[in-house]
Amino acid sequence: MKPMRQIESAQLMTAMNEYSITYARSLVAATPESMLVRPKKPIRGLSGDQIALMENEATSLDREFKTIEHDYGADHLDLVLTTGYLTRLLSNARILRYLAQKFPDILAEFQKITELRKAT
Repeated sequence: MKPMRQIESAQLMTAMNEYSITYARSLVAATPESMLVRPKKPIRGLSGDQIALMENEATSLDREFKTIEHDYGADHLDLVLTTGYLTRLLSNARILRYLAQKFPDILAEFQKITELRKAT
């Protein structure tokens, strides 16, 4: 594989926590010819169409994985900030009393969220 594909493959292996020979071979098999230093050897039991389909699926999975990985960081930050804000709100006796009187169902949900934070 060319250096950029090696880096992508290493990142995928790390992200999936999968370091087996089988997984590495599947990454090589799903690598387009343009990303290989030497042309692929024919793979027994797979037609050219099946190999092309694997390459397309691998490219699609790479793209989706990177999108999810990118969004996860922002979503996690939002969750941490929101949970901290709710914890601070619920530590105020006046706000707690108001929510208990007017919106007990919402208060219960807020308390569940803050309790989950304490558990982790």
